[in-house]
Amino acid sequence: MTTEARKPFISDRLVRKFRLGSGLIIFIFVIMHLANHSLGLISLSVADHAQRLFLVVWRNPIGTVLLYGALIVHILLVLRMLYRRRTLVMPAGEAFQIVTGLLVPLLLIDHIIATRIVHEIYGAQDNYRTIVRSLWVTSPLNGLRQSIVLLLVWVHGCIGIHFWLRYRSWYMAIAPVMLSFAITLPVLALLGFAAMGKTVAHEVAQEDERGYRGGYYSDVRSFRESGSTPGVKASSALWPYRVGFYGAFSASIIGLFAFRAHRRLRERQHQVAIRYGGGEVVHAPRGFTVLEASRLGGIPHYSVCGGKGQCSTCRVQIIEGLDKLPPPDALERKTLDRIGATPDVRLACQLRPTSDVSVLPLLTPMAESTIPVYSQAASPGREREIVVFFCDLRHFTSLTESRLPFDIVFLLNRYFAIVGRIVEENGGRMDKFIGDGAMALFGLRTTPEEANRQALKATAEIVREIDRLSTELADDLAAPLEIAIGLHTGLAVVGSMGYGSVKNVTAIGDTVNVASRLESVAKEFNRTLVFSEPVAQLSGVDIAGIESREIAVRGRGEPLRVYIVSKEESRRFA
Repeated sequence: MTTEARKPFISDRLVRKFRLGSGLIIFIFVIMHLANHSLGLISLSVADHAQRLFLVVWRNPIGTVLLYGALIVHILLVLRMLYRRRTLVMPAGEAFQIVTGLLVPLLLIDHIIATRIVHEIYGAQDNYRTIVRSLWVTSPLNGLRQSIVLLLVWVHGCIGIHFWLRYRSWYMAIAPVMLSFAITLPVLALLGFAAMGKTVAHEVAQEDERGYRGGYYSDVRSFRESGSTPGVKASSALWPYRVGFYGAFSASIIGLFAFRAHRRLRERQHQVAIRYGGGEVVHAPRGFTVLEASRLGGIPHYSVCGGKGQCSTCRVQIIEGLDKLPPPDALERKTLDRIGATPDVRLACQLRPTSDVSVLPLLTPMAESTIPVYSQAASPGREREIVVFFCDLRHFTSLTESRLPFDIVFLLNRYFAIVGRIVEENGGRMDKFIGDGAMALFGLRTTPEEANRQALKATAEIVREIDRLSTELADDLAAPLEIAIGLHTGLAVVGSMGYGSVKNVTAIGDTVNVASRLESVAKEFNRTLVFSEPVAQLSGVDIAGIESREIAVRGRGEPLRVYIVSKEESRRFA
């Protein structure tokens, strides 16, 4: 019996939705839990009152099933994902998320027993005064462990949210707010816990009670007499639950690796040879994707989306064995159709060869291990709706032909400083300076409507400041400084491009070409600004009285309507 990849009973897309949905339920619970802790900064009683509302939501039959069902489903789907992975070689960020996800339930078991089990079975009090006393006064080591769990859960959830949203066009606009929230909430929660701990410790000192050990798990007093934590007898009775939970979790991890080992032994008899263009050969079990085979053989292979079929950076050309390959599934076909791939091009992260095959990766990775994964230089390319700004000094050659090189550099630096400062002050991002020209991008962190307004406002301010510079240098210039600007908005591919240290986030595509063409049109008509009709529509600016024309743009089948603006008219956009 072969071990060819079988079609799963539940599609991978549906599994991802279940994993995402269960994770979001847990994340909402954690947000409410941390917010409740944060109220301890006000007072212990305020946190207790808020906890009653928290328990109303989560400590009822529906909330309990929803929360623990989500927790169980999430863990099982993670284990399923780990089993289905043909190799555990993966990027560091992905490995960190998986490891923290597996540590969370392991560290939460005692906390679940100490709250839910003790409360439901033994009727022990479950309020902040009791909990904080146990974790801050009685057993501070348990308190430290719970704080670590809190941070692990939060970091794991934040990474998951980031991976889920990072390719949404609107994500970058709200990312700074989300980052601030991600940092602030756990800090406030820990400070609230510390504030409540100091309050309870002060109360204990005033009551002159002697210290006791055990916290949630063993108190020297009877919990029925004190209404506090369970006594020694009750704590002993909790051991079966603890053994059961730890045993089930340990068995699931051991079972996972046992099944993986069993599968590996079976698959050794059914391997395929994957040959690469450089002469390398990787013998991988059937069911491995080409990307997994590359990782198994230590062959560098791009995969910006992490092997989820959401990009085409891992694509390969099939040199031999094309007729014996399984056809692309719906996800792979959608991506291949979008890039207009030929029939001999496949996605390495989705292709699972059933026989020997020769492939040639179409994007060859470079040795760039020094670039951090989430740095600007490692930013993956994706389509964004942006505004592209081009500007250029008119008659620059005649202005500088009789000037010294140092004078030219001085003039350009003054000019570039004006453009760069105003672009950044209006929410744009300088892309590059070329000769006496400059390119900037708007809309990387905001909506298209706001980006177009920002670009027009920046244009008006640049024109005004260039006039001031021209007046200031009038004695040294043969003619006043004049600037030509082109603006266009639309979809463009934005990502990190370049080589080595000369690598920067930039944009390419038709939108960039059109914006550059409009800057040339401004020169041709001897005007200050030319912007396209989409810019006018999205920005909502008043275009009454502004000259408009239809121009032919190379590469476009239809003419483009543009608005031609004089220096005086540009002031209305300030």
